[in-house]
Amino acid sequence: MTPGSNIPLPVVRVAVDVSAPVRLDVSGLLLTADGKVRSDDDFIFYNQPSGPGVTYRSGNGTAPDVITVDTSAVPPGIEKIVVTASPDAAGQTFQGIEPTATIRNADDGSVLATFTPPRLGAETALVVVEIYLRNGQWKARAVGQGYANGLAGIATDFGVSVEEPASAPPAPGTGKVNLDKGRVSLQKNQTVSLVKGGRPLLTQVKMGLGWEPAFRGKDIDLDASVIAYGPQRNHIDSCYFGKLTILSGAIRHSGDNLTGEGAGDDEVITVDLGRLPQEVTGLVFTVNSFSGQKFTEVAKAYCRLMDAASGEELVRFDLTGAEPQTGVMMAKLIRQFSGEWEMTAMGDFVKARTVRNMVKPASQAL
Repeated sequence: MTPGSNIPLPVVRVAVDVSAPVRLDVSGLLLTADGKVRSDDDFIFYNQPSGPGVTYRSGNGTAPDVITVDTSAVPPGIEKIVVTASPDAAGQTFQGIEPTATIRNADDGSVLATFTPPRLGAETALVVVEIYLRNGQWKARAVGQGYANGLAGIATDFGVSVEEPASAPPAPGTGKVNLDKGRVSLQKNQTVSLVKGGRPLLTQVKMGLGWEPAFRGKDIDLDASVIAYGPQRNHIDSCYFGKLTILSGAIRHSGDNLTGEGAGDDEVITVDLGRLPQEVTGLVFTVNSFSGQKFTEVAKAYCRLMDAASGEELVRFDLTGAEPQTGVMMAKLIRQFSGEWEMTAMGDFVKARTVRNMVKPASQAL
């Protein structure tokens, strides 16, 4: 295909993969007639891998990411699904990288069309192709439109709220951010109070931790843990793959993920804040590389706090930098004198392959 050309789609389910010599992040956006998403739920990517009629599958660095569109399941009012791509490495442009989109029959893998956008340079993100509805017929069009401000530029253009100022913690002295305005996205060392509508969240929360191998990397066996401390920074207990339940079930671990493969959370730790003993005043969530691989071999590590009852994401922290270390302290939850809990994003790397080796540095970081 050439830029602007289109083909009718002879099948109901189509898959679009985008390959390149480097690892790419591929995503899909469901757009209405005005060219905007209805809400952030219409942005389908590695941290939100499914939506109505559209799904994302990670290639885990060894194969291209894939966006699959089931045109029979796309909701009324959605007239276009755009497929975007951006290099996984921060700040990398498409200069010298020729991405190729392949549109396939999702059921048998047969190729319907391919498209390689020409003359790319300073772009850090692309709208590669679009699947669109015209006069009752679904078609695919080659686009190749570039953006110099990355995936965030594309998302903003199509109405996705990206790091809205309202969700960023306020400057020092202007009061603490809470959950009243919905999901909070934290930067390193920022804090959010787990209070909504003036009341502390004394309910069950889940801390999901996720990661993927870096580009063309091997499987990576990371271990998520949580370490509980008392008021004098004294170690009370640790919950990890070798001890899945602590504090009479107030903290529970989902079990060990050996590869980091696939989208979504790799390991989940459930904390019943209301059932924690009074002497527990601090929790530090850590991730270790027991196999000795360094965090420079890891892509897209993050942690996110969810309401365990509804599954709603409350707080998110994406680890942006990486250091050649084997352990990282991702976040801490601290109980305040008032009884409310606060979460602080950490992102501090340490030399520690096991949770036992994390106990001391984590206590010093409380």
